[in-house]
Amino acid sequence: MILSADIKRLPRYFLPENFKLSTWPHLEPYFIHLRDRKIESRANLIQWLKDMSELEAAISEDACWRQIKMTCDTENKELEEAFHFFVMEIQPHMQPYMDLLNRKLVGHPLAASLEKEEPEYHTYLRTVRKNIELFREENIALQSDLSILQQQYGQITGRMTITHNEQEYTMQQAAKFLLSKDRNEREEIYRKIQERRLLDKGNLDALFDKLIEKRDLVAKNAGFDNFRDYKFKELGRFDYTKEDCYLFHEGVKQHVIPLINTLYNHKRAVLDVDTLRPWDLEAEPQGIPTLKPFTDSEDLLEKSIACLNKLHPFFGDCFKTMKKMGHFDLESRKGKAPGGYNCPLAESGAPFIFMNAVGQMDDVTTMVHEGGHAVHSFLSHNLDLNGFKEYPMEIAEVASMTMELFTMDHWDVFFDDAESLRRAKIHQLERAITIFPWIAMVDKFQHWLYENPQHNRNERAVAWMDLLEEFKISSLDTSNLEMYRRSGWQRQLHLFEVPFYYIEYGIAQLGAIGMWMQYKKDPEAAIGKYIHTLQLGGTRTLSQLYEAAGIKFDLSPEYIRELTDFVAKEINNLLYN
Repeated sequence: MILSADIKRLPRYFLPENFKLSTWPHLEPYFIHLRDRKIESRANLIQWLKDMSELEAAISEDACWRQIKMTCDTENKELEEAFHFFVMEIQPHMQPYMDLLNRKLVGHPLAASLEKEEPEYHTYLRTVRKNIELFREENIALQSDLSILQQQYGQITGRMTITHNEQEYTMQQAAKFLLSKDRNEREEIYRKIQERRLLDKGNLDALFDKLIEKRDLVAKNAGFDNFRDYKFKELGRFDYTKEDCYLFHEGVKQHVIPLINTLYNHKRAVLDVDTLRPWDLEAEPQGIPTLKPFTDSEDLLEKSIACLNKLHPFFGDCFKTMKKMGHFDLESRKGKAPGGYNCPLAESGAPFIFMNAVGQMDDVTTMVHEGGHAVHSFLSHNLDLNGFKEYPMEIAEVASMTMELFTMDHWDVFFDDAESLRRAKIHQLERAITIFPWIAMVDKFQHWLYENPQHNRNERAVAWMDLLEEFKISSLDTSNLEMYRRSGWQRQLHLFEVPFYYIEYGIAQLGAIGMWMQYKKDPEAAIGKYIHTLQLGGTRTLSQLYEAAGIKFDLSPEYIRELTDFVAKEINNLLYN
């Protein structure tokens, strides 16, 4: 199959070509038409599904653009109001119709034969049945409220800045000073960042209280004991359970933390400091220049295109297409929401990448990470139904994290010398390992939060501090920093915006390391499996997608040890050979 990034906007047959979402009365007739249409043959059913998919894609893209524009400029009230209009005036009216259409589909006698004869319909119809099971009229208003509340996190944190040397910096921009050779400056910046976060601690706690209360009510309305169990169902976690998550937590404690201690002890030795402090983690020894992989966002984009092109020309072409379409917003600035994301655009096909680049090595990792998501969007765009493209988040993160590791051999486009490239690879592999305890803590914290929804703020802080102790990195000195650490969980936007979407990064990191093990043996074959798997979109189960990629879906401590040992050997080869 010839791959082409010359992506085409999906043609419209059901909707007018010039249709633009404006008001609910303007949109409702299309739902009524689908609700009332007679389906008398297999061909009728497939066409009905395609028409519904076309409607879903158009609405999804409109909603995505509203969110993209709002996160790019959180201080623009018009953009905020446009997003709120969709959430409050469009989405609530859609949900009852979507439930009716779902019930019409699964209740039709031809649906069973379609599912039996066409494997891609199995996962699609399984998701439809799940949506029917979860739908409750009384949750519509609550979910609209939650959508609005969740966006407030970006507004609060997007306003955060600090002043250093009489200059104002966003939190992302300020982080570059943690690379300073002056240890006193690093500590000063670290404390300024933490103190600024503390100024909004009360606001974020109040916001989170509201989120917890409403999420718990959504779960109870749907007949679940707690929001954790509800969310597992909503996220389509058919292939693993909360007990598997607990195994993952244990595996991280048993096999990843010892490796991190080894890495941090090495870091302390090369920095020649008595104890390693949080503001030392990104620093380099005296005489070693800070890695500077790019100058500005345009340089980052051009070098990323060159890097992806060397890995596979199709990957680079995806970025070229997105650049032509203006689908990047890369630099950090005041008033821009924090974080980074790749937003699929269901009709256009070419997604949008948003991030907060400030010139650091982590920005390169973020760029190729989101690039993996983007390639996934391109490769699954031509699947017949919008629902076929709704792949499990775990495999979505395999796509992005694998791209981080696959591209490392081509990071020479960011550096002029072999020594800088070596250091960049070490940085990436250390990052891949050191993120595991944070993932485990955030995930385990969420289990506690929603099993105990009546907790108060102090109990929440105590529960977080208990987790910091449970997953303690003994080689890192965090003494006398408790005032910052008690609310450290607030910097994780997923807790506010996409609850329970976090262990996916840990699961996917295991998958990505498995993919990289294959790549080290046979790059061409590994890239082929990667592309094939992403082309499947959501037409297979998570376990089947892992199988297609040639990796195991396994969260056991034993498997975590196997992968950790492999990464440890690769890091040692870079450090000492």
